[in-house]
Amino acid sequence: MTTFDKREQGFEAKFAHDEELLFKATARSNKLLGLWAAAQLGLNGDAAAGYATALVTDNLEGQTVNDILGRVARDLAGKGVSREQVAHKLQECLHQAEQQLEANR
Repeated sequence: MTTFDKREQGFEAKFAHDEELLFKATARSNKLLGLWAAAQLGLNGDAAAGYATALVTDNLEGQTVNDILGRVARDLAGKGVSREQVAHKLQECLHQAEQQLEANR
């Protein structure tokens, strides 16, 4: 195996690792956002967990961040929560998810 081949394998491994971390962080942040939104909606227990899980599984089915934001913003519109507030909360959740993943390393 040449040095070039080893280098190529290293880049491929790093890419795969980075993609896995991004996937985990996105799923975790969607769950955190879902739990927050569920609390805003007055849901708790299984209903809150179900709402959060739906956000995660919907994202697995190809929904974009805008789709997730739109859904949560529509659900919270009656509570006076704006799309911008939801987007800000999602950023907080993403940061928190990244910290949790880093702590688990």
